[in-house]
Amino acid sequence: MILVEDTLRSRFARMMDGESFIEQLTSLPLDPTPDPDAAVVASGVGMLRDVHIGYWTGDRYKETIFCEPLELLSVQGNIGHDGTKRVVHCHVTLAREDGSVVGGHLLSATVHNTVELHVIPLPGVRMARRREPTGLMALYPENP
Repeated sequence: MILVEDTLRSRFARMMDGESFIEQLTSLPLDPTPDPDAAVVASGVGMLRDVHIGYWTGDRYKETIFCEPLELLSVQGNIGHDGTKRVVHCHVTLAREDGSVVGGHLLSATVHNTVELHVIPLPGVRMARRREPTGLMALYPENP
């Protein structure tokens, strides 16, 4: 991954072919204080393959897998923390070769060719994730 930072501390990253999209976001360097695990995934374009998308049914994710390369039309979400590790929560819109579109909660994917991503750290915000009775890892934003 190639990573640069602007004067406002936004991160602009280029992910490379074969990299795990979620793993790269999980390891992305963010601000060290007060919470190094709070950020907004503002935008992204590129291509993904071996995409696992989930649809929340109310008690679990119903998973759909797309093995073929798909154009990443948009991605947005956030990076938080569950007390032991970072939690990436992203939704994607993807186009197939025939122009049809699919999307949903991104469970996993491999970068195909490239992904260009804009991530904004959130200094002064904690993006806590806690498991709810349904099993959903819900967001509890707070000021530390």
